[in-house]
Amino acid sequence: MQTFFSIAVDAIAYGMVLFVISIGLSVTMGLMRVVNLAHGAFAMIGGYIASYASRDLGLGYGVAVLIAIVGTVLISIPIERLLYRRIYGAPELTQVLMTIGITFCIIGIANYIFGPTLKTIPLPAELQGSTNLGFRSIASHRIFAIVCGLLVAGGLWYCIEKTAFGVKLRAAVDNAAMAAALGVRTEIIYAVSFAVAVGLAAFGGILGAELLPVEPYYALRYMVTFLVVVSVGGAGSIPGALIACLVLGGIDTTGRYLMPEFGEFFFYLAVIAIICIFPKGFAGRVR
Repeated sequence: MQTFFSIAVDAIAYGMVLFVISIGLSVTMGLMRVVNLAHGAFAMIGGYIASYASRDLGLGYGVAVLIAIVGTVLISIPIERLLYRRIYGAPELTQVLMTIGITFCIIGIANYIFGPTLKTIPLPAELQGSTNLGFRSIASHRIFAIVCGLLVAGGLWYCIEKTAFGVKLRAAVDNAAMAAALGVRTEIIYAVSFAVAVGLAAFGGILGAELLPVEPYYALRYMVTFLVVVSVGGAGSIPGALIACLVLGGIDTTGRYLMPEFGEFFFYLAVIAIICIFPKGFAGRVR
């Protein structure tokens, strides 16, 4: 029973980390119609900046996280203005080629600045050790990851479904020309949405540094994983992405615990089965 409980907690925490990182990609692909293969690169940037701020500058964890998120968003602004705006509405192959090129450039720059070694992000005392819940003790960092994932899911859903900004975003996606004619500044809507997606990627890269280590080829190593989550959940669907992350995180974690010699076999087997049953993902939007 103790082993089952540990696996369940680790699976949920891993799923929430995947969700925080991948939900930004789901937004850009499902709502903005951009196949952004550089999404993992922004998560890597966030991890690198947080590691440098905490380890080299000696800043506290919270300050380092804030600096990393803001810094990553600021880095993404000129990239969005100069490059991404050229591929909004472009054929998907064009988007893939552009964003994969951006990924390799970011990897090269990150390696030149930070070096080709694995980076760690020291956790504060509050997130180290375990928290006693009365019936079980759970690693504090796992609880933190789960809570953060739930907050991100709730906040994003409310923003997109219940606010004026969400209405304008969905209008710009459905018919950009008509939305612009009605006074919606579509370029600002896209820029803000892109910045939010990048900020979430950076936060996820920091939050999951213990589970998905920040290393030189992070952006390429986990690119397929993030794309799989979006495909299984359904691009643009927050509930779908959350379900996909929890299901795939549970299967992957359980498989690694019980049969580690199989690696990611069960993860991708589950992906194949789910896509066969749900071709558009758990809650895919019709494009």
